[in-house]
Amino acid sequence: MKARVYVTLKKSVFDPQGHTIHDALHGMGYASVAGVRQGKFFELDLGQVDSAELARKTAEEIAHRVLANPVIEAYRVEIES
Repeated sequence: MKARVYVTLKKSVFDPQGHTIHDALHGMGYASVAGVRQGKFFELDLGQVDSAELARKTAEEIAHRVLANPVIEAYRVEIES
């Protein structure tokens, strides 16, 4: 079973990289882009797991303890069987 983990800065945290990309896009003529937030993507191969529920619980624990800084980052987990 595989899990996809998306980690982004919380909305209340300033995103300087996203802001720089946004400015660059405007400079390139993409004036309709209203904002950019950057993040990280992880794909976890969890091997043989008994259930999707256990896979989600394991991936969320890994995301919370290792992949994200829960003080300033939010994460979202998707499970693929």
